[in-house]
Amino acid sequence: MTQLDERKLDPAIALASLDETAPREPHRLFALKHGDCFAVADAYGDIRGVGDGFFRDDTRVLSEFRLTVGGRSTSLLGASLSQDNVLFTTNLTNLPIESAAGRQIPQGAMHIERVRLLWEERLYERITLSNYSREHSTILLSLRFAADFRDMFEVRGSTRSKRGTAHKAEITGNAVVLRYEGLDKVVRTSAISFSQTPDQLTSERADFVIAVTKRSSQTLYVEVGNATDDRPESRRFRAAAARARFGMRAKRRHGATLHSSGRVFNDWMERARADVALLTTELATGPYPYAGIPWFSTAFGRDGVISALQMLWLNPGLARGVLAFLAQHQATETSPFSDSEPGKIMHETRKGEMVALSELPFGRYYGGVDTTPLYIHLACAYADRTGDTAFIDTLWPSLCAAAEWIETASRSTGFLTYQRAAESGLANQGWKDSFDSVFHADGRIPKGPIALVEVQGYVFAAFQGLAKLARLRGEAERAESWEIRADTIRQEVERHFWMEDLGYYALALDGDGQPCKVRTSNAGHLLYVGLPGPDRARMVADQLLSASFHSGWGLRTLADDAIFFNPMSYHNGSIWPHDTAICAAGLARYGIRDSVVRLMSGTFESAVHFNMRLPELFCGFTRAAGEAPIAYPVACLPQAWSAGSAFMLMQSCLGLQIDGWTGEIHVTRPRLPIGIDNLVIRHLSVGQAAVDLTFQRVGDRVGAFLAEPHEGLVPLVVRS
Repeated sequence: MTQLDERKLDPAIALASLDETAPREPHRLFALKHGDCFAVADAYGDIRGVGDGFFRDDTRVLSEFRLTVGGRSTSLLGASLSQDNVLFTTNLTNLPIESAAGRQIPQGAMHIERVRLLWEERLYERITLSNYSREHSTILLSLRFAADFRDMFEVRGSTRSKRGTAHKAEITGNAVVLRYEGLDKVVRTSAISFSQTPDQLTSERADFVIAVTKRSSQTLYVEVGNATDDRPESRRFRAAAARARFGMRAKRRHGATLHSSGRVFNDWMERARADVALLTTELATGPYPYAGIPWFSTAFGRDGVISALQMLWLNPGLARGVLAFLAQHQATETSPFSDSEPGKIMHETRKGEMVALSELPFGRYYGGVDTTPLYIHLACAYADRTGDTAFIDTLWPSLCAAAEWIETASRSTGFLTYQRAAESGLANQGWKDSFDSVFHADGRIPKGPIALVEVQGYVFAAFQGLAKLARLRGEAERAESWEIRADTIRQEVERHFWMEDLGYYALALDGDGQPCKVRTSNAGHLLYVGLPGPDRARMVADQLLSASFHSGWGLRTLADDAIFFNPMSYHNGSIWPHDTAICAAGLARYGIRDSVVRLMSGTFESAVHFNMRLPELFCGFTRAAGEAPIAYPVACLPQAWSAGSAFMLMQSCLGLQIDGWTGEIHVTRPRLPIGIDNLVIRHLSVGQAAVDLTFQRVGDRVGAFLAEPHEGLVPLVVRS
């Protein structure tokens, strides 16, 4: 370490010399996650305190983390995530700077590499400074940091009249501990430690005077955790990286894997699988896919169920973990504040200060009208996929309680409706939960209680599946009751939601039973559960595939002639990959498989433009030659059900179903994605056996055949 002129270490001078106007590349965020921690930073590796940060248990414990070299920002060369989502790496170089000795150092003389990972509530970073100039240099490297300890909902825009107490920073030789005591009396800390003692260390910045001889490198290690630990060093960084990679590899090994003849297509599949693994958190009840980063990195009922449905054919263990968690957290009491009623399934759970103080109801919130029937549907689908009657037996009381809640909640209107019980809850409680996502054709916001069309489809599927399980259990009377209930729902949906003049299903019924005569993608979910008859299903399909909905990149959530249509909106004209995938699965159910292939092609091409990673949503502008899909600026990335959409689309193309009761694989009119001539599914579990299944294009047909099974004998039934 070299002495530097005191003027160089003066905070005011150092801050003034920071070049805030240095050119920046387009803003792109990179996310890391482990357990209930996640970090989001820009391509430079910097955290700037907008929507980014390092979060632990829904609290931002690092709101600024910015690197400067020679008192200036750096220039970006490139940034990436490792294929397994464990390591973030950015490569930077210096802008023109002055060395400690006053010598001018030209741009591009120094290479700065930042490598970051998360492991067990701790952020690890390695910063390597390499000198490619012809002279020895002494460089000022600075890290500016802050921890605002804001609750996730504050970061998202909620305001609070009062906050807790930020304590004075504790500064030791090589570490700073920032501390905040919340109004909930919980003390939250952020300890930032360095591998070498800074030349100057304050509560906001660490300065290092680093001597780098020509053609050599110097490395600094940084750790951010809830307490100081051993001094950061290479061994600790490498050990954490090894454990993180081993843990991620173990998660990615769960279930079957896909490999095709398309290299770029394989990249998409591998990234999607890695994203599902990244977001999957091992809870006491088993694996659970958290919804998305940054806003929804927690257990959501609806998102978890749909993600599990998307992955069910490949990895039924994920569904088992979701079902076990949701059963454990099923409501047992009535609470208007949390929108809970006995038997209802959880919508969302949070751990931050604001929910601990009941400033918001989302600590454990039940305001999702669709989660309960989707939970039952997942349980029935899991049973069909695996034949796992022992697990279903443990869930049976929970499933019956959920069914009873649906019947009770539907008693007054015959439909499952929602209306929030407290002003603090969500106004709209379907998957499109924006305040303006449910409306009449003339733009009026309907009064409640509201019956959404897709929710009635989920209820139909739930009772239909329960009836089958009840018969298998020998409960004939209960099975008959649920069969009648499912058939009644089908008839009532056809009678009250069908719009003869539009040849389509209404979005919803309002509190007066009047239909919201708006064409939305919600109707495609009815195809997914198989509620409509063939004629009406074809009419819905034709409109979903028309230019009103199909942008060329995917299906819009709202037809382009609707009064609130806006391709830049959250729910009224944007494209959600999971929604497109569910509609595609519905099309496949009715044999419209060639259109599914086209939808998959558009989705894949969207993923290519988004660096192989589908965001939560993107804008619904019509595709034009030579143009890329337009990003939605604050979409979560990664998002579990967006990643999972790749696998639901693939299953729909292949026409593949696994019958867990008979131990058979059924393939109906298989198709391969455009440009793919061969696809192998390895280690596909069927009962106690595991097989490799190959799909091969031969002329204009696609054949399917089994390799030698790894264990046991599995029948393959192919229908063309």
